[in-house]
Amino acid sequence: MKPKTIIEPFKIKSVEPIRFTTREEREVLLKEAGYNPFLLPADDVLIDLLTDSGTSAMSAKQWAGIMEGDESYAGSKSFYRFEAVIKSITNLKYIIPTHQGRAAEKILFSIVGGPGKYFPNNTHFDTTRANVEFSGAEAVDLLNEIGKHPEIRADFKGNMDVEKLETFIKEKGVENIPLCMITVTNNSGGGQPVSMQNIKDVKAVCNKYGIPLFLDACRFAENAYFIKMREKGYENKTPLEIAQEMFSYADGVTMSAKKDALVNIGGFLAMNDDELAMKCRNLLIVTEGFPTYGGLAGRDLEAVAQGLLEIVDEHYLQYRIRSVEYLGERLVAAGVPIIEPPGGHAIYIDAKRFLPNIPADQYPGQSIVCELYLEGGVRAVEIGSVMFGKKDKNGKLIPSMMELVRMAIPRRVYTQSHIDYLIEVIIEVYKNRDRLKGYQFTYEAPMLRHFTARFKPII
Repeated sequence: MKPKTIIEPFKIKSVEPIRFTTREEREVLLKEAGYNPFLLPADDVLIDLLTDSGTSAMSAKQWAGIMEGDESYAGSKSFYRFEAVIKSITNLKYIIPTHQGRAAEKILFSIVGGPGKYFPNNTHFDTTRANVEFSGAEAVDLLNEIGKHPEIRADFKGNMDVEKLETFIKEKGVENIPLCMITVTNNSGGGQPVSMQNIKDVKAVCNKYGIPLFLDACRFAENAYFIKMREKGYENKTPLEIAQEMFSYADGVTMSAKKDALVNIGGFLAMNDDELAMKCRNLLIVTEGFPTYGGLAGRDLEAVAQGLLEIVDEHYLQYRIRSVEYLGERLVAAGVPIIEPPGGHAIYIDAKRFLPNIPADQYPGQSIVCELYLEGGVRAVEIGSVMFGKKDKNGKLIPSMMELVRMAIPRRVYTQSHIDYLIEVIIEVYKNRDRLKGYQFTYEAPMLRHFTARFKPII
């Protein structure tokens, strides 16, 4: 018999309690947090879907690795295991540990960025864009057209528009484009995968103009599994084999290990370029630590190495992708507008269709985020004009391309009953959507404003 139910490919060995709150309590808490769920104490959150970054439940072998961590300042055996595992997956020459992905981005773009430089990507995520722009360079998104339409179903909506890439290179000049990047999966575009053919095609354009190709590989294993499921010729390959081919087209990689390496902290920068690696290591020593620990303890290096071995397990990936798909199917059946098909790590509510009466400059995504918390203690994040909106010279909002609410599912943390509860909360908010109001800023930082912003409802 082939079972129809896909079960969790693990047993639960340790649990932590959840604190329940009332709606009345949450109304006070949210107001005190400036209507920004980032500023809520985690203990006041029932289901926390703010991010899947650093929120995974680690395995018994990862915890065992933590006990085995070698805390030598230089040349620890934990680093050499970390390095060996990453090389076995990426086949890249230089492996540089960092405390998380944005540290890798900071080092990389501090060296290759600067005024007058441009960095094309399928879609930059927030910290990537911030680190590019902090250097004085410009981050440019070249997402394929179908990826801009949440309601249209397609297999690889995370793909880069290859024709636009070549046109962009000709317009800006090869000398002004230090590297091209592809984010897998495409987080800001709805957690949508990138096809192997698209990676190949982008690589061909980069080769034609002598531009290095880097992958933002936070969710490389989930992307590999989508390729196995959806791209002809890969159905009989393992996720590891597919990932290895993905990395074979890359000249370098940045990765937050807090996603697909199943750890609470960690990341790395990897590349083949000798001179660039030397510059990155020199900056690493100034900002992060010695090149064989890079801001991490030896125990963290062990946990990352073990997590990278576990993430390419096909049973795990089948469970992971299907769990998110289940959530998406239930919401679509209830009429809730989401990015379709569901992505790998999250469900993205399409706030434009959910709240067509609230304009972009009143931040419909933020309205949904607040109501999810009030209704059921669920913490999500706006990915729209709060996160990515800009202002013109007159201070008027230039809206984000899409107005989304991301509900990122932590790995190996919540069970199906948690997800069923979440579905009930979302549907209830959708039924009462006509009661929702827009929001306005009362405080915003000059960069990455969504982390610390404060709001008030528009009465």
